[in-house]
Amino acid sequence: MNIHEYQAKELLAKFGVPVPAGYAAMTVDEAVDAAKKLPGPLYVVKAQIHAGGRGKGKFKELGPDAKGGVRLAKTLDEVRAAAADMLGNTLVTVQTGEHGKQVNRLYVTDGVDIAKEFYLALLVNRATGRISMVASTEGGMDIETVAHDTPEKIHAIDVDPATGFMPHHGRAVAAALELKGDLAKQAANVASKLYDAFLGTDAEQIEINPLAVTEASGDSGAKLMVLDAKVGFDGNAMFRHKDLLALRDETEEDPAELEASKYDLAYIKLDGDIGCMVNGAGLAMATMDIIKLNGMFPANFLDVGGGANKEKVTAAFKIILSDPAVKGILVNIFGGIMRCDIIAEGIVAAAKEVNLSVPLVVRLEGTNVQQGKDILANSGLAIVPANDLGDAAQKIVAEVKKAA
Repeated sequence: MNIHEYQAKELLAKFGVPVPAGYAAMTVDEAVDAAKKLPGPLYVVKAQIHAGGRGKGKFKELGPDAKGGVRLAKTLDEVRAAAADMLGNTLVTVQTGEHGKQVNRLYVTDGVDIAKEFYLALLVNRATGRISMVASTEGGMDIETVAHDTPEKIHAIDVDPATGFMPHHGRAVAAALELKGDLAKQAANVASKLYDAFLGTDAEQIEINPLAVTEASGDSGAKLMVLDAKVGFDGNAMFRHKDLLALRDETEEDPAELEASKYDLAYIKLDGDIGCMVNGAGLAMATMDIIKLNGMFPANFLDVGGGANKEKVTAAFKIILSDPAVKGILVNIFGGIMRCDIIAEGIVAAAKEVNLSVPLVVRLEGTNVQQGKDILANSGLAIVPANDLGDAAQKIVAEVKKAA
């Protein structure tokens, strides 16, 4: 589960992470009122969507020369103009795809003078089973570009869960960012607070880009400040965090993926034309691979899990068919925990309910497999049976080409 930048900053601030003052706004007037609460004279108006690259993005409804989704404003009139440009319009970034996302919320923050930008993220290193801190001096850039062009500028520091965050981890982060003196102490403190936030919220990722050093002013020395934050949580842990669950913005989620979550289905939309319904993540990945091996592309990842029933199977079919790009469906079920006859009954019921109009190939294996095959064969529906995964992939590709 992801949240907006303004929500992420409010959350991190509760753990003692330094962030600039800022306020969310849903209307143009609210944006202006938010700016009035800030000291100024520089304001930053930021579009709030679940995607990166907002500053370099473009609005579909505005001209090609219009500014992106992150704008500086020096007066309240400029804040108003920026808010009017953004709200209700569609922002297209490198992460949204060509369709873009409609901007319904803004974040107006206090502007700061930036001396240097860094990158700092926390995520789970699945190879070691530890939380890893990823630090780079190349902040403000796409980390993928940095990793590709200058991988030596990215440093990963793993934290042993048995010890938790220790002083040497803070020193390692500061060294990776090439900070010394008071700024090194600040970097260690920020890293420690972020680690606390990661554990305390069951986060999957906390990405700070940029983590900035502000210019010293008057008696105040240079400060480290989180200028942008992207936070995502482990959805399986949200039962422990009702307060975080309340931050969910369903308008930012794919409608099909949102519908799938209601039935506890793991669904991710892809760009292909063969719909997949599989039980088990590994089997689903193998199914997608073999579809590509046979010359076509999967339209989705869909794992119905080990306890699928008629209701879940019917919901899965409806979700797959909600994608107009789907030209055929491949069902690949291994009945270990679940029984093949139950799955077959669900497939038949679902196919009849949704008035299936695209080719359907079904491969069943496991408990009560023969009973399941008999149910499919006696259904009166044009269901094509398959003996194994390779046979299933070949048949669905052939059926789709024949129907074209």
